[in-house]
Amino acid sequence: MTDAPTRPAPVVTGDRLAGKTAIVTGAARGLGRSCAVTFAAQGADVVLVDLAGELPGVPYPLGSASQLAHTADLCAGYGVAAYPVEADVRDLAAVRAAVALAVARFGRVDVLVNNAGIAAPSGKPTHEITEAEWQLMLDVDLSGPWRMISAVGEVMCRQRAGSIVNVASTAGLVGYRHFAGYVAAKHGLVGLTRAAALDYAPLRVRVNALCPGSVRDDPHVEGRMLAEIARSLEVPVAEHEETFVQAQPMNALIEPGAVAQAALWLASDESAQVTGSVITVDGGFTTR
Repeated sequence: MTDAPTRPAPVVTGDRLAGKTAIVTGAARGLGRSCAVTFAAQGADVVLVDLAGELPGVPYPLGSASQLAHTADLCAGYGVAAYPVEADVRDLAAVRAAVALAVARFGRVDVLVNNAGIAAPSGKPTHEITEAEWQLMLDVDLSGPWRMISAVGEVMCRQRAGSIVNVASTAGLVGYRHFAGYVAAKHGLVGLTRAAALDYAPLRVRVNALCPGSVRDDPHVEGRMLAEIARSLEVPVAEHEETFVQAQPMNALIEPGAVAQAALWLASDESAQVTGSVITVDGGFTTR
């Protein structure tokens, strides 16, 4: 893996999030970086949360500290404040500290994007999954977002305003062979979204989920999720990508920028009456 900085694809600037503070988890690379940079380009100050290191039990390299710092630099290039925070979403105390930092620096938290997640350990039938593998997947991909909501929800309820965007997956809507843990976690995240939306609706705190399809590993954001899924299945990356392209009604992988634009809409006041929604960005995959 290389940590060499790359230039992002062009991002549209504007003021759709001007005056707002957003926390983005899993911000070192991939969809997290794409969301963070898109938000910054629209005027949001950002707190960028990432483990920024390896996680025992995950069989591929995760985002690094240098990648997280690079995301912060890209965001700051739009004239906003950008603070990288190394924190593990499995650690409630660390999560609360990250949220406290955002409140101390900016006085409020307007947006949370729960993007941090892992796709492996996977690639085996359900009965071969160990208890440790099962617990790790749920701890990161389901309990991690719950911890972030637990810490941010109190702040947003006091403000009587806020938008929480949970990055789920089409795996939160349909099943995938040999990915039982991931599918279970993402289905759980969709359920958490709907329940939390009802909890917070009277206080004008909105909770929605995005379900991306197979996202292209864009080198501009140093994405590698699709490649790691292929590795888990012991399939060549090119062959794996072609399989997904053929399964897409629009015959293309999903661009990370398309997911970020959907997150931007949910984060902004343009979606002020949208809560409890589960929005797919999947090129029509789940309509089949």
